Amino acid sequence: MTEWKKCKLGDVAASYKGSIISGPFGSNISSKFFVFDGIPVIRGNNLSLSIGIKFIDKGFVFISKEKANELGTWARKNDLIFTAAGTIGQVGILTGNEKYECYIISNKQLRVSLNDKLIQPLFAYYWFASPIMRERIISSDTGSTIPLINLSVLKSLPLVIPPIPEQKAIASVLSCLDDKIDFLHRQNKTLEAMAETLFRQWFVEEADESWVEGELGDVITIKGGTTPSTKEPDFWDGDIYWTSPRDLSNHNAIFLFNTERKITQKGLAQIGSGLLPIGTVLLSSRAPIGYLAISNIPLAINQGYIAIICNKIFSNIFMYFWCKFNMEEIENAGNGSVFQEISKSNFKTLKVLLPPVAILNKFDNRVTPILEKIKLNQHQIRTLEKLRDTLLPKLMSGEIRVEV
Repeated sequence: MTEWKKCKLGDVAASYKGSIISGPFGSNISSKFFVFDGIPVIRGNNLSLSIGIKFIDKGFVFISKEKANELGTWARKNDLIFTAAGTIGQVGILTGNEKYECYIISNKQLRVSLNDKLIQPLFAYYWFASPIMRERIISSDTGSTIPLINLSVLKSLPLVIPPIPEQKAIASVLSCLDDKIDFLHRQNKTLEAMAETLFRQWFVEEADESWVEGELGDVITIKGGTTPSTKEPDFWDGDIYWTSPRDLSNHNAIFLFNTERKITQKGLAQIGSGLLPIGTVLLSSRAPIGYLAISNIPLAINQGYIAIICNKIFSNIFMYFWCKFNMEEIENAGNGSVFQEISKSNFKTLKVLLPPVAILNKFDNRVTPILEKIKLNQHQIRTLEKLRDTLLPKLMSGEIRVEV
C-alpha cells in the first residue's frame, strides 16, 4: 500500500470556492417557501445509513428556481451529501437523474464537490459509507442537545486513497454488486405489483354479489405478543427470533428472514402467543399501523404487532394482499390519544367477503410461483449484500487488491 496516500476530505475537494458548503439557515428554507414543483430539496429522508443506498431520489419538497438561486446551496451529479444534524453518519452521492439536473441541500445537510483528478466520487462514497467511517463521523459529534457535525469536522475526515485506476476498479466491484442488488429489488417490486393486480381483479373488480360477508376473526387466527423484561439478561441474546415493528421500519420486501434481537427459552416463556410458525403474516398495529411482512422464520412478537395465523380459510398469501389493499380501512379502525393503534378485537371485526374456496385455491396456485421468485430474489439480495459488506472494508484497507 505504499502508493496509497493519507489525506483529509478537505484536501480532495474541488479547488473552487464553495466546494464544501453547509445548508442555509432554517428560516430561509422553511415550509412557507415550498412550491408544488421546482427545484428539489435534499433532506435526511433522501439519505441512508445502509451501504449501497446511494441516494433516495424521491420524497422531495420543492422551492422555486428564484429562491434556489438566492440560497445558492446547489448540489449536482457526483457531489457527496452528509447529514449535518440529527442522524449523522448518513451519506449519499448524487448519481444523476433524468428529471432533476440539480438540487438544493436543506439546512441539515452538508455538500462536498470533489476533485475527480484526485479522487473518484464513487470511491469516496463507499469510503464514507463504510461502517468504520460511519462510526468515525458519529464519534465526531459536536452537538449538545442533538447530534451535530460542522464543516470543520467534515473537512478533517481522513481518507487513504490509492491511485485513480485502482479507485475506479474498487468502486466498480462494489457498484456492480449494488447494481445487481438494485435490479433484484426492482424486479421484486414488479412481481409484487403483478400479484397485487391479480388480487384486485379477482377479489375486488370481479367480486360476485353472491359472496357472503363475514368477519376476519371467523376465517383467521389472530395473536398478540409482548416484550420480555429488558432488565432480565436471562431472557435475551438467545437463539429464538423475536421481532418488533422496528424490524420492518426499513424493510422493503414481503418476507422477513431475520430480526434485530433474539430471546432465550426463558424469554419465550414470557410471551403468551409463544413461537409463531413460518408463514405468519405480521401487521404492525401501532406507531405506525401498516408495516406488513410474511415471516420466513419461526419467531415471537412484541406488543406492536397483530400476528395473523392462516389456519382456517384464507392463506397467508391472500391475507398479505388483503391487508395491503385494505390498509386504509385497517388504519381507520384504529384509535388512541397518544398514537394511533388498532386492537386485536377491532381487527377481528373487520368485514371481509368470503369467496368460494375453489377461487381462493386458484388464486394461491397462480400467485405462489410469483412469491417464490420474490423469495428467491430476497435470498440472492441477502447473499450479495453479505458479500459486498465483507468486501468493502477489505478493499478499502488494501487487504484485498483488485486487478487494474
